[in-house]
Amino acid sequence: MRVEELSEKLNYEIVTAGDMHKEITGCYIGDLLSWVMGHASPGNLWITIMSNINVVAVAVLTEVACIVLAENVALDELALKKALDQGVCILRTKESAYEAAININNCLSSKL
Repeated sequence: MRVEELSEKLNYEIVTAGDMHKEITGCYIGDLLSWVMGHASPGNLWITIMSNINVVAVAVLTEVACIVLAENVALDELALKKALDQGVCILRTKESAYEAAININNCLSSKL
């Protein structure tokens, strides 16, 4: 499933569009950036509540398909600018990370 399809299906807000055509190959949840750097895989959708500029750097480094900000977290201005510059797709939801993971899993599983 592509990022744009998931975003439409789950009605997630698009904070930065980036490449909405990237294929989502799985899901990773984490807020400890060093841990995410070592464990997220390219193509993963990354759920987090972290919203600073370092999140964008980790997303670029790990080549995740997109970031989903849970709990309606607002992206700070530096991170927003960097995400736009780097073409990183960031979505936002009011759901908790747990709820988002369940809904994303259901969405991805229905495409199999």
